[in-house]
Amino acid sequence: MPGLSGEQRAAPDARTPEGFLLYSIKESMHAYAANVYTTVVEELMRVKHRRFIVVEQEFFRLWWETVAGDLQKEQVHQLVQDGRLEFIIGGQVMHDEAVTAVDDQILQLTEGHGFLYETFGVRPRFSWHVDPFGASATSPTLFAMSGFDAHLISRIDYDSKARMQDSKKLQFVWRGSRSLAGTQEIFTHVMDQFSYCTPSSLPFSSRSGFYWNGVVLFPDPPKDGVYPNMSLPVTGDSIQQYAETMVKNIKMRAAWFRSNDVLWPWGCDKQFFNSSVQFQNMDLLLEYINSHAEFGVAVQYSTLRDYFTGVHERNMTWEVRGGQDFLPYSSDVYQAWTGFFASRNVLKGASRRASSLLYAGESAYTQYLVKHPSGAVCRMWALEQLQALRWAVSEVQHHDGITGTESPKVGDMYMAHLHQGMTGVRKLMEAIVLDQFSSEKNGHSEGHVNITVYNPLAWDVTTYVTVALNFSVSAVHDEFGRLVPAQIENSTEPGHAFDLYVLVTLHGVSYRRYSLEIDSARSGKKAVAAGRPVKFDRQPSSSAQNVKPRLIPVMNDCYILWIDQNTNLLHSITDRERNSTVQATQEFLEYHANGDTGAGPISDNYMFSASGSAVPAAKSVELEIVMGKLVTEVRQYFYRDVTDEGHVYAMFSRLYHAPEGYDKTLLCRHIEQQYRVGPLELNREAVVRTRTDLQTNKIIYTDNNAYQMQMRVFKAYDSNKVARNYYPMVRTSYIEDEQMRLIILAERSHGVSSQDSGEIEIMLHRRLWNNMEWDLNYNLTLNDTSVVRPTTWLMMGSKEATGSLYQRFGLFLEHRPLVMFTPLTGNGKAENKVGDVPIILPPNLHLQILSIPGWRYSSNHTEHMHNLHRGKRPGDADFHRVLLRIQHLYETDEDPVLSKPATVNIKSLLKGLGTVLLVNERSLTGTWDLSTMERWKWKSSRSKSKDQRKRMKTIEDFMITVKPKEIRTLFVYFQS
Repeated sequence: MPGLSGEQRAAPDARTPEGFLLYSIKESMHAYAANVYTTVVEELMRVKHRRFIVVEQEFFRLWWETVAGDLQKEQVHQLVQDGRLEFIIGGQVMHDEAVTAVDDQILQLTEGHGFLYETFGVRPRFSWHVDPFGASATSPTLFAMSGFDAHLISRIDYDSKARMQDSKKLQFVWRGSRSLAGTQEIFTHVMDQFSYCTPSSLPFSSRSGFYWNGVVLFPDPPKDGVYPNMSLPVTGDSIQQYAETMVKNIKMRAAWFRSNDVLWPWGCDKQFFNSSVQFQNMDLLLEYINSHAEFGVAVQYSTLRDYFTGVHERNMTWEVRGGQDFLPYSSDVYQAWTGFFASRNVLKGASRRASSLLYAGESAYTQYLVKHPSGAVCRMWALEQLQALRWAVSEVQHHDGITGTESPKVGDMYMAHLHQGMTGVRKLMEAIVLDQFSSEKNGHSEGHVNITVYNPLAWDVTTYVTVALNFSVSAVHDEFGRLVPAQIENSTEPGHAFDLYVLVTLHGVSYRRYSLEIDSARSGKKAVAAGRPVKFDRQPSSSAQNVKPRLIPVMNDCYILWIDQNTNLLHSITDRERNSTVQATQEFLEYHANGDTGAGPISDNYMFSASGSAVPAAKSVELEIVMGKLVTEVRQYFYRDVTDEGHVYAMFSRLYHAPEGYDKTLLCRHIEQQYRVGPLELNREAVVRTRTDLQTNKIIYTDNNAYQMQMRVFKAYDSNKVARNYYPMVRTSYIEDEQMRLIILAERSHGVSSQDSGEIEIMLHRRLWNNMEWDLNYNLTLNDTSVVRPTTWLMMGSKEATGSLYQRFGLFLEHRPLVMFTPLTGNGKAENKVGDVPIILPPNLHLQILSIPGWRYSSNHTEHMHNLHRGKRPGDADFHRVLLRIQHLYETDEDPVLSKPATVNIKSLLKGLGTVLLVNERSLTGTWDLSTMERWKWKSSRSKSKDQRKRMKTIEDFMITVKPKEIRTLFVYFQS
């Protein structure tokens, strides 16, 4: 209860430990994480007024499934029911907010929430996003959609936090999405300068403060229970000094907030592995403070619900914050946490490829099972393959995962889990194809290789798929025996001789099959076009002054790339639709990082600190142009020196051509660029910079988590302005002037900046070593010797033309058709085709997920809670409930047509799967029936839009309307 007038009510908030940075999950479970939950449950059961919050579900789920006994499980159920143990956030991990994609954030939240609801019937209502390095405006929007009542963050720019702290503005109502505005706003609390850990110093002792169980030991816990650096015990001699220290800190914090309720977090990373000694000491301290009125403070154990309830009940009016984010994050002038935007590029790429494969596997299996419930593919085995990849993709979204800030062995663990999960889902998809398309009469024929191509997006697509081969191909036919346009050329990838480009036209969420005829001496005239390479002499990368450019045009129907033979570099790009040319050059550069802490600020796997301007990485460039009827490729190889034999950098730019009669929109409107970077020299940070003559005033637009765009105005800091003007680019960034826009789309996350007008540079790779003791002790020096191969799509044109396309093009790049080699060709009959009635959404709507989650809980909350209270544990996986999520891609004012709401008939949309019987609208992660979800209302300085929940009704007519930036989540049931 709130304290008396004039008092501060402090709420010590015990919490679960951090993991993943230095040690693998297995190591962390053994050394401390299992002990956290075992001892905390024991101590909470011992004394009723104690409280504890659990944040991330990965460790808790592992403890629950592999360590906890029946009695402990019963005790947890009781503690949760009593509110003494509270799950907050509830996701599989505390996801990073800078370099994660919105679909993956939703996935990991859904994974954790599904487990909690299934097991305990609880639905998290509060977030605890204290550790991500910066705060995105996407997270509060997603948490609001999930039914959260309040949001808590910590790491924001140090100077912003200081201003907010001094003016008592660390709490506000955040409308993270400018299109959704008040319908998805959320009360947000920013932790003060002490962040999420108990103050670590004691004025009367050389030991750390309030960490009575000491520092965790790896690899094994000590048998005697004595850990290093255990805090001075609370005794008759020390209790007064402890109380004075705690009260002084509480009152200091109280001055920074408007409410007399003070959140005083107790704990830090890797704490409470011996919670007995923790609670016993704190019990004495709380009792002592509360029994001495002269302190003027009342203290109690609390959960986050207790704290926010106290603030909410004061019914205060709060300022409103719009859709701007808190990125990038700097903890000091020379500590800009912008390096992790590009750290471990290989892991960033693997994470997104795994996510893309999971997305395809989910919809492929959903179609298969709904249409063929008695098919040959074992449903439990199939669910296990999907669950393994869901777990792996969820896990790597951690703020010391996809960020690339973990130790090498933890990075290897992430890669291994992703690889294992992807292998399983590939096997599942191959099994589905084999069961659906195999034919005894028309199997594998000699001299042919067969592929099946799957389009996971709910739009029709005409594009090229690339097949890497070690043999040549003379013809490609579709399942009806018709010739298909294709082109073959020598591969640039090691391990393969040829790249075969096959032109495919695929309906939404559907398959096509193709037969590749192996080239042989007996083959007659080839039906496959051949790319013809034309090589040019190596040239210095900088042209002499006043030398007239010698330009070569490379074109398709939409663009002309002008290559200057004097340098072998790009000179300009012409938009053929508008007959407008933009001067554009591209080159690789490197920032030279300082690795000596005694010589100034360093770059590490978290931070970027440029010691000077980026310098060109190459002195000469080799050029090869592969001319083809279907694909024209510009191959540029960059050499450090004029006489070097090997290149460290390469860029492959492809222009695609659409034959007459094919839809050319997707093929024509982008320039595909694949980079090859590495191994780098030590202490180098590699960027690719595109310079144009656009008048942009250094303004760049970058995306929040591939969900919404943010305008970034260049800030003229006195120091470290290069690094502090870097931003995360998850999928999209662009620059523009009054006439033209230049967009770059990416299939993995990077750092991006505009250091000068008309410029956009992307940080692709980093290799760093420094002598910081922390980094050396834990092998965190990012000595990354890998070769990275990211791909981007470049688009140029008017704001109107590019604005209507880039959202879908980003998804086309990320979710390209999946190619599977299949041993049998199938018989080509329509009744043997999966997805013969395609799933097609309007161009402004995205099929965010089509899945059979396999949850074991009842969709009826009353029934589910009744089952749990009777002690009936969840039964078999539910294979009848289909999870469908649809997202509107556009902002309210982005496009005159595509920004309008779109209405979809779910029954018609999914008629190819079967007859839809029931559609039930849910919260974002599925655990709430939306008609029953009520979130707290917070008074704000602006009038609030009409509560979104009140307009939701049972979808009896199967029609849903999706408004700009909405994400609608549905449970769909089909007739058996």
